Amino acid sequence: MRSIFQLILFVLPAILPAQQILPERERAKVMDEILEERFNHLLPELMDKTDIDMWIVISREYNEDPVIRTMLPATWLNARRRTILLFYRNKATNTLDKLAVARYNVGESIVSAWDKEKEPDQWKRLIQLIEERNPKKIGLNFSKDHNIADGLDKTDYDEFMANLPKKFHSRVGSAEQLAVRWIETRTPREMAIFAQLTDITHHIVAEAFSEKVITPGITTTDDVVWWMRQQVTDLGLDTWFHPTVDIQRNNEGLVSHLTSFSAGEAEKVILPGDLLHCDFGITYLRLNTDCQEMGYVLLPEEREAPQFLVNALKDGNRVQDFLTQNMIKGRVGNDILAKSLQAAKDTGLRPSIYTHPLGTYGHSAGTTIGMWDAQGGIAKDDGENYPLNPNTAYAIELNATVNIPEWNRDIRIMLEEPGFYGEEGFRYVNGRQTELLLIPRPKPQLGN
Repeated sequence: MRSIFQLILFVLPAILPAQQILPERERAKVMDEILEERFNHLLPELMDKTDIDMWIVISREYNEDPVIRTMLPATWLNARRRTILLFYRNKATNTLDKLAVARYNVGESIVSAWDKEKEPDQWKRLIQLIEERNPKKIGLNFSKDHNIADGLDKTDYDEFMANLPKKFHSRVGSAEQLAVRWIETRTPREMAIFAQLTDITHHIVAEAFSEKVITPGITTTDDVVWWMRQQVTDLGLDTWFHPTVDIQRNNEGLVSHLTSFSAGEAEKVILPGDLLHCDFGITYLRLNTDCQEMGYVLLPEEREAPQFLVNALKDGNRVQDFLTQNMIKGRVGNDILAKSLQAAKDTGLRPSIYTHPLGTYGHSAGTTIGMWDAQGGIAKDDGENYPLNPNTAYAIELNATVNIPEWNRDIRIMLEEPGFYGEEGFRYVNGRQTELLLIPRPKPQLGN
């Protein structure tokens, strides 16, 4: 029975979102345009702010530095051989050299600066370029605290230092601040695209939590998960993690955070009266979304969700408000977390906050505001305890535990929405869930 249902489910076409999804060739053009804008306008600004006048990014094919992945043109799916990128910022002349110590130009912006016939040794050519520019500070991608800024492998580091003249050794340091700022900072054009991507994400979730996909008593949570995956594939998009769908119901106890965030729940048949939750994110034009929304399966006699569930969702929205009100420029993640949790608890809420940077990567670099298993904050020497900067995006991820006397148990309202922090403060990228998605959607009542 299930296999037949699944076959029918996957053949039914989704109603496409009211957004244009570009074919591959046009996507490549847009990605390269955005990359060139970031190199020419954003990177000089970030190098000045972090006081690094030379940034060297070294990576080998199939062992790519997370940073170099964000710098390759659309037609480069990997680095080639050993790819070395050199960025030199001369603030006095307001110029930025973008050079590749590689056999090829790296896209339109980064010009090859190595003729192997003239200098067979790649490392020697790199040193020549360094000596010609005589930088004050050379940034390399190594970091104890920021995983995304720690992409330089030991072999390449050892080779670089062995070839670098001793007079430059004292000028070498971690580029972690520059790398994190490069990864976390979004341009206006990227945010316009991000709004489109978030709209597509919301559309897929709304259809997944509807009678178009869910037939109570037949459809399972895994059916919905794989339907969502298939829609992403059919739209020509990607997903950066496998979605989940889980159920809370009135005759079952609340599972632990560990089960929710690690082990997951076993496949279940969806029934009337179930409170549904999904975790879902997609990738498009090198940006990633991350959304969690909730739905409710109406009982035969119901035309709307019970008021106690409506009120519970409002509690989740209130926790969101306490968090986003405390997102203030320069405030570190631990402080935002502590102030938000305390403010929520003072009103009687039972919150848990685990918000992370979002954008170029799903779990990206930048200001992390709590973790589900670290509600007291992150270690002070951890680089993730990092100040909030403008023009950055986040997955506003959290939950509120709510007691439901009608069910004689607690439930967990779990929400996650893409948000943007700019010079004028916080905003949601494309709104947030304030009403439960009802299955089936209520229809006009027929007369006798």
